[in-house]
Amino acid sequence: MTGNILVGTASWTDKTLIACGRFYPPACKTAEQRLQFYARQFPMVEVDSSYYAMPTPQVAQLWAQRTPPDFTFNVKAFRLFTGHQTLPTVLHRDLQQALGPDVTRNLYYQDVPAEIRDELWRRFIEALAPLKDAGKLGAVHFQFAPWLLRNRAGIAHVEHCVEKMSGHLVAAEFRHGTWFHGDDLEKTIEWEQRLGLVHTVVDSPQGFANCVPCVWDVTNPKLAIVRLHGRNKETWNRKGLAASSARFDYQYGNDELAAMVPEIEHLATLADHVHVVFNTNNEDQGQVGARMMRELLRVKAR
Repeated sequence: MTGNILVGTASWTDKTLIACGRFYPPACKTAEQRLQFYARQFPMVEVDSSYYAMPTPQVAQLWAQRTPPDFTFNVKAFRLFTGHQTLPTVLHRDLQQALGPDVTRNLYYQDVPAEIRDELWRRFIEALAPLKDAGKLGAVHFQFAPWLLRNRAGIAHVEHCVEKMSGHLVAAEFRHGTWFHGDDLEKTIEWEQRLGLVHTVVDSPQGFANCVPCVWDVTNPKLAIVRLHGRNKETWNRKGLAASSARFDYQYGNDELAAMVPEIEHLATLADHVHVVFNTNNEDQGQVGARMMRELLRVKAR
């Protein structure tokens, strides 16, 4: 049995997952019931909602209370921190007011005054505290914007994020090939090692500027993450998709997952823990894939 490999999915509340009716029993109708059911099936989950809006300590406390003692949450970093455009309306009301009436429709990190940025970091860390205190916080996952390049500014921003999250296990996922082109691959891995960043092994469609190769490596001995986005080239960069479930619409086959097993098992010899996260989230694709992978890895179910 491979005891240090945890397999789970990105989110447990996607609308299409609930609507398809294949994962949650009919009796699971509330947020509490769904999380409790999910936590009986898988030992870890990635919180994606924190990317779209800042979580609250009260909600994180409920997550901690509703899951078994050894359950693990990886939490995605808020989108403003990762360099993505952010609507002012998703910020706390008092911070919206502090920005003033002339704020632009889309904010970027550099647009926000330093004192408001510092307050956002403080509130984000405060929101994570209930999970951290309960021993249930795995990694804080920074999925950086595809326009964050491996240049002086990009490196400085990542290092800034690591500094702001001092005391937390930080994982980095890049979306631009410059981080792993040619000689820069080795440089990026060595830099991640020096920072203590958890390297994210990414499986996704190839051939686009906002894709990175699948680099099987460990940069922090505490954790390695494998994040599976599917291989749907048709939808990866399609404009106008209403939900991420349409973009990551892909069901991994048994052969595709089996080919990854030796690599994942090797990671498990180099890191204390390995998290395999399925981000294919159209209906129950992620849950189906996670169960298949668990069987292939012979990881003990709950």
